[in-house]
Amino acid sequence: MSENKPVVAVAGASGYIGQNLLAKLRGRMNIIGLSRNGDKREDTEDITWRSCDLFSLKDAEKGLEGADIAVYLVHSMMPSAKLTQGHFADMDVILADNFAQAAKKQGVKKIIYLGGIVPEGVEKLSAHLKSRLEVERILRAYGTPVTALRAGLIVGPKGSSFPILAKLVKRLPIMILPKWTRTKTQPIALPDVLNSLDTTVSEEKAVNDSYDLGGPEVMTYRQMMEQTAEVMGKKRVLYNVPFFSLYLSRLWLRLITQTPKETVYPLLASLKHPLTAKKDKAGVSHGTISFKEAAAYSLREEEKKRKLFPKPEIGPLKRDVRSVQRIPLPEGYRADEVARYYVQWLERFLNPWVRTTVDEDLNCQIGWIGNKKPLLELAYAPERSTEDRALYYISGGFLSDSSRNERGRMEFRKIPESNEAIIAIHDYLPSLPWFVYQYTQAHAHLFIMTCFRHHMKRLNEQQMKEQLAI
Repeated sequence: MSENKPVVAVAGASGYIGQNLLAKLRGRMNIIGLSRNGDKREDTEDITWRSCDLFSLKDAEKGLEGADIAVYLVHSMMPSAKLTQGHFADMDVILADNFAQAAKKQGVKKIIYLGGIVPEGVEKLSAHLKSRLEVERILRAYGTPVTALRAGLIVGPKGSSFPILAKLVKRLPIMILPKWTRTKTQPIALPDVLNSLDTTVSEEKAVNDSYDLGGPEVMTYRQMMEQTAEVMGKKRVLYNVPFFSLYLSRLWLRLITQTPKETVYPLLASLKHPLTAKKDKAGVSHGTISFKEAAAYSLREEEKKRKLFPKPEIGPLKRDVRSVQRIPLPEGYRADEVARYYVQWLERFLNPWVRTTVDEDLNCQIGWIGNKKPLLELAYAPERSTEDRALYYISGGFLSDSSRNERGRMEFRKIPESNEAIIAIHDYLPSLPWFVYQYTQAHAHLFIMTCFRHHMKRLNEQQMKEQLAI
């Protein structure tokens, strides 16, 4: 790496926006590409790849070591383990919190975040947009300046929204269009997004502000379908209807486009909001490429890549588990206190069948009555824990595959600037046969977490009533 160039770490570097951003910055910056499979990629003169699982705070700290600028292009809508339990927004909390803490520790001068447009005057945002806004807030929680670029529909050869729209147009000669297809949005071409990212990366001054990204046209989804059909050279018959529920639309999109529900459901719920860009004051968000031009380019590029890489990559078959749940946090409770309280509550809740013990070093054992070997052993990690995060490694027990369980862990984490906490299990490898685990222990864990969430909610409500009575 050149000593005279700034060092830019890109989280999500192997994604479709990340790959294009690396190509844009190459030659002008020293780049650290962060990816879960970074060790499988070759370094170049400008790019150093690092394997980094952002669900691990330790990995995030190693990944951002030596970085001056950090670009955050991460979301967790797709499953990150063979069995993933939990809402994508709760997983995004962990990823963003680890990244922000690591950036603070490593002295990163600024973070650049690509999120979503937040419509003005809307009281109840969709889960997807609400999560994008929460991630932005968490990235700012530790004092590092954050430039947030908020984009609506990005028109590119991959990604999420535009390929779904293109598949609909390609496969359906006649379309009955529900009400959401008349919602206004402001699509922006991928090159315009990359120019905005490049501008904020290259800017020497760290700006702690948010900017909307939008192209030159405000359009409805129907208009985008019509223009996409023109680019494809296909004649399509479109009928507007004043109904067609969101539920039926989800089934329709999944059936026709063969897109995973983890992608379709959150995106479709956001389409009820008009996503048009507010005028900014810095000049970083003015797209110039028309939708039709961007659509034509995207379709050409997608066809080229389809011919070059006809078969999709097959992911690892590791039988790991990630389970993430959000709970209310009564006033005055810290994450480490919730961890200890959970162990006590678990014994009371499952009495008389389950016994829990905690030694002077806060290591825990969860055992079955009459059985000498514990169900699970949790080793407390004091060097990786704080008041706001208690970390336990899954070190043994009947229900854990100790021979392969190298990174299995359970954490209790307070969400910054909120009265909520996250309880998560990461990289857990169960000892039970996978089929048995899926239909027994996995369901039991979700049931226990649901009951604990309700318990903490009642505890919080009781605390509030007592305060009002004083």
